[in-house]
Amino acid sequence: MAERIAAEQVGRISAEFKRQGVTVEYERTADGVVYLYAADQLLVREQDVADVSGVLEPLVSFEMDSADPIDGIKIVRFGPNGPYARRPTVREVLKRIEAAEISENAVAPNYVLTVAPETGPCPATEPEEVYFEIEPTPGVRMDDRSNGSGVRIYIADTGLLADAESHWWLKMVRGEPDPLEPLPGELIKPYAGHGTFVAGVARCMARDAGVYVSDAFNVAGSALESDFVKDLDSALSFGVNIFNLSVTTRAKGKLRLLGFEQWLTVLRDQHPDVVCVVAAGNDSSSQKFWPAAYAVDDPEQVISVGALAADWRSRASFTNHGPWVQVYAPGRDLVNAYATGTYQCQDAPYTGQLREFYGMAKWSGTSFSTPIVTGLIAARMSREGITARQAAASLLNDARLHAIPGVGPILLPYGNGFDI
Repeated sequence: MAERIAAEQVGRISAEFKRQGVTVEYERTADGVVYLYAADQLLVREQDVADVSGVLEPLVSFEMDSADPIDGIKIVRFGPNGPYARRPTVREVLKRIEAAEISENAVAPNYVLTVAPETGPCPATEPEEVYFEIEPTPGVRMDDRSNGSGVRIYIADTGLLADAESHWWLKMVRGEPDPLEPLPGELIKPYAGHGTFVAGVARCMARDAGVYVSDAFNVAGSALESDFVKDLDSALSFGVNIFNLSVTTRAKGKLRLLGFEQWLTVLRDQHPDVVCVVAAGNDSSSQKFWPAAYAVDDPEQVISVGALAADWRSRASFTNHGPWVQVYAPGRDLVNAYATGTYQCQDAPYTGQLREFYGMAKWSGTSFSTPIVTGLIAARMSREGITARQAAASLLNDARLHAIPGVGPILLPYGNGFDI
């Protein structure tokens, strides 16, 4: 069942990228997880461009992109070496580079990061119907000392629905239009409203925080790593305190996210008080998913978040887990802002089922446990007048003190028996 669902998701994502002129390939890991990457591109560290070019020249035709996704990283596009030759695969090109013994981490695929379910990331379910005018769950925290005032949150996601401000807790939230929002008479597209839902959850934890939602994941809820990193890099000039990233992917062996690593270096060197809160993903796996697993290398600046079940005392069945996941927060059956209209289910066992929505939905996934932690960090910042990094460290310490055996450190929306 999971493999069939994954194939359907991969097909939809691949088709949307094809419409944008990008061909993607996919691989499946030994534990069945699917991950995708651009079929004719590699990311290369700038200092290794000459060595990589020397290896590629006899094998393929190639060119360097004129625009870098971020300083220090180049995009190499390659094709067949001759009019009648076939284009080599990324796997073949990487093997040739590896055989040349170029420096470690010189190159990596240009991965596809996505909010789509069952391909490694988030959400874990399709949106579910709720009653008209239902309140959000978890509800809005009303403590005036911990309202997130003065804190800036950047949510790299699918953009913001046009009527987001019809929900009072989303007043003054800003963002790029959600490109997946349906036109009148259309069905709600898969992943439409994801960014709005995430923003709503964060605002329920810190109702006065400044929130901006980008449309970084505007291709079927997905984006190439190179475009994602460009979005994050441009946001650094906005004075962001917290980045919320409800996306993830597996990596090809040891070839991690080269562009994102470069961005983390910039963050660490130039913005040391900024934190990045990242979803762990929904494959019930203990294997590392990225970028959340960067918490192992930089646990003070990258906060990896798994999901608690509806009882808030056990792990959700879908959540990824393991020592690389730092904290768990509620992620099952959350209720928040969503699109209005009819949604047709894409995945078994509900394929073809029509669901009616009136601006709210119930949704599950580490996509949504992540903004709970983001919002709690913002709340702690405003309450104590401290930086995001200090607030995150303080909360994680509280979470460890209240760890649940067999689960791990937890954070709850209204406190773990301590004052948030």
